[in-house]
Amino acid sequence: MIQNVLIIEDEKPNADRLKRLIHTAFPQLNILAVLECVGECIEWFRENEHPDVVMMDVRLSDGLSFEIFEKVEIKSPVIFTTAYDEYAVRAFKYNSIDYLLKPVDPKELQAAFEKLMSQNTQGTPSLEGLLNFLQPKTFRTRFLLPYKDGYKTLLVSDVAYFYSEFKITRVKLYTGSEEVVPHTLEELEQQLDSKLFFRANRQFIIHIDAIQQVHNHFNGKLKIDIKNNPETEIIVSREKAGLLKNWLDF
Repeated sequence: MIQNVLIIEDEKPNADRLKRLIHTAFPQLNILAVLECVGECIEWFRENEHPDVVMMDVRLSDGLSFEIFEKVEIKSPVIFTTAYDEYAVRAFKYNSIDYLLKPVDPKELQAAFEKLMSQNTQGTPSLEGLLNFLQPKTFRTRFLLPYKDGYKTLLVSDVAYFYSEFKITRVKLYTGSEEVVPHTLEELEQQLDSKLFFRANRQFIIHIDAIQQVHNHFNGKLKIDIKNNPETEIIVSREKAGLLKNWLDF
């Protein structure tokens, strides 16, 4: 019987949405806590009774959630929630019962919990589910934007970075011009190729080819210089600095 759920997610909007979806589908379930980083998770699992199921994001603010399994034995079944399907095979060897791509679909979430409830055991993800994750993922390549009395196309390949300002998402092109797109950074993070674009902080998503240089900043932070944009200062937190370096080194 499932009673207690642990959520591991470093983006508050995503965590809040997961809580809403769980409470809507299964109001009887109790969410024990929401954890945001690898270090916090390791400490929590060492000091608390393990939950009946863990909702676990793959990429956390200070590394990959797989690192948690290397430091502590997790007895709970895990439902991975991720925007990065390239980790599906690696996740397969852990306590996985399902993989849910962000943004999590309510019906898929409900099906994952019902599958676990019917098994009443840790289980493993189905081969069909794993093969679905191995299929090539389609990423956004263009935007259709209003222009005068019609529309125009903006290619993603022309984008240096996206940034949010006053709840408006703007696009900075390599040409120096700017456009507005009707999507939040959270939505774009799921639609863009993660090999090319990186969510540097709450305000910026940057293209790898737009980076001119990365500097060490105080308190373990990093500072990114953007090509032909000396006035733009992008700071990466200490918690996310390791992810940036791994992304640039891959």
